[in-house]
Amino acid sequence: MNIFDLYLEKILKVVKQANKDKLIEVPENLKGINVDIPPPQFNCDISTNVAMVLAKPNKKSPIDVANQLVSLIKNDDTEIEDISIAKPGFINIKFKNSFWNNFLKEVISSGNNFGVNKKITKKKFLIEFVSANPTGPLHVGHCRGAILGDVLSNLLLFNNHTVSKEYYVNDYGNQILHFSKSVYFRIREILKKEAFPKDNADLYPGDYIIDIAKNIIKNNKDLNFDNFEKISSKLTSLSVQESLKLIKFNLKNLGIVHDKFISETDIVNNNEVEKTINKLKKNNFVYEGKIKAPESEKSSKWTERNQLLFKSTDFGDDKDRALQKADKSWTYFASDVAYHNNKIDRKYDVLINILGADHAGYIKRITSVVEAISGKKNLLICKVSQLVKLIKDGKPFKMSKRKGDYITVEDLIEEVGKDATRFIMLNRSSDVELDFDFTKVKEKSRDNPLYYVQYCYARISSVFRNVGKKIDDEINIKDYNFNYTNEELKILKKISEWPLCIEIASSKLEPHRLPVYLYELASEFHSYWNMGKDDESKRFITPDKKIADDKLVFIKSVSNVIKSGMKILNVETPEKM
Repeated sequence: MNIFDLYLEKILKVVKQANKDKLIEVPENLKGINVDIPPPQFNCDISTNVAMVLAKPNKKSPIDVANQLVSLIKNDDTEIEDISIAKPGFINIKFKNSFWNNFLKEVISSGNNFGVNKKITKKKFLIEFVSANPTGPLHVGHCRGAILGDVLSNLLLFNNHTVSKEYYVNDYGNQILHFSKSVYFRIREILKKEAFPKDNADLYPGDYIIDIAKNIIKNNKDLNFDNFEKISSKLTSLSVQESLKLIKFNLKNLGIVHDKFISETDIVNNNEVEKTINKLKKNNFVYEGKIKAPESEKSSKWTERNQLLFKSTDFGDDKDRALQKADKSWTYFASDVAYHNNKIDRKYDVLINILGADHAGYIKRITSVVEAISGKKNLLICKVSQLVKLIKDGKPFKMSKRKGDYITVEDLIEEVGKDATRFIMLNRSSDVELDFDFTKVKEKSRDNPLYYVQYCYARISSVFRNVGKKIDDEINIKDYNFNYTNEELKILKKISEWPLCIEIASSKLEPHRLPVYLYELASEFHSYWNMGKDDESKRFITPDKKIADDKLVFIKSVSNVIKSGMKILNVETPEKM
């Protein structure tokens, strides 16, 4: 039950009836009317701006319109205890205890499905995330985007959408050639005792390359490593396979499993680039032309030449984009265009790309080409995952993938665990930088959000355990006729915000709202728990080791929401801590 949607429908019904009865004028569009969480200083449960929206068409002040609507709203609903008006015209509604009893009945009967938006139009999503070059294990720079993509997928699945999680393997081009050469030189080092050419800046000197080389030697006894050119294609394929094993291992330890891995090499070899470029040519989105020097290049060193260009400026980009290099080979953008055409052909309702901070400038060109191919605006949505700053002992870690001394995902998991990595990486909006402080992540205090949420669940579990019950047991109570205190109602109101949190997080594609909400709910519960030290009425267990039905329903509703939210985050809810 989303009480905000429920009361929006009720208020709209009242307004439309008042209009039919010639009591009030309404505009053609009522979309500006909202029912929201009221500010904490008001003693009410929900608040609506309906009077402010209707003030102009009725040529009255919002306060006058609110006074007109108050009785109409209250007379239509037996669950309302009180309605008040706050400047400049908000209508604030407070519910009777009977409303909260019915609400709790719904929360308990829904179990871990409480919060699912049953009215939403189900869609088919394709979410591409991580897509790191297959040249070694994942580092922390990949970690945040990986978790963002995975939790976003879980969130949409929770709301009964269809979701496919995809990884685009950039296994084509010069970078992969340098990678396979690095493996080749390590193989020669192992077999022939030849020194690895460390002075070659194009190569990857990381120790993991040695492990890849050893695995290839072990599993390919018949392969001759005397000449790189003769085995280039085979060795590249083997090297990428070994790298992908590392990447999939990293992802699995983060709790992430992709549904599909799509190879750039396959896209190119299947002539999908040519087919897609021809499709764009047919619709007059491609032409031969010249582009000016990029800002990073000195114009004196830039040679203008005729190139095959995509008309990206037709869609608001700052310049048209090259599809071919000087040697007539395809640019990375051209391969990416073909890959997105491949996505479009698979008939998804929404395409989502999770991009690193260094790809933010890439968004306009790729969304432009998706619009050109599909004829649809906003089919592709790009979310940027900003940088993560690792802090330990008051000092930042530095990362450099080429040098091999970067902080890997495995390093991070080994240091703080999967759950802390997932929860903290998602604890701020992805479009702002995140400080990941190892010291705070290990603290057992409210300064560690994960600990505080898990401890909330463990405390509730201890109550169930001490009265001979299990936290996952169903509870069957026939008569929901409880009178909750103001402190308890404060927590129930927080629980009522969970469906709204799910709705906003889903529609805005902002899963960071979940850990933020869970921390707030846990904080409210811990505050109530601590009141029990001085106030026996706030304690859950009676002296004879029993729990009253009202308290049982109360803590069960909190645990259901915590469990549900943590499941979406794919983070554990331990019963003991």
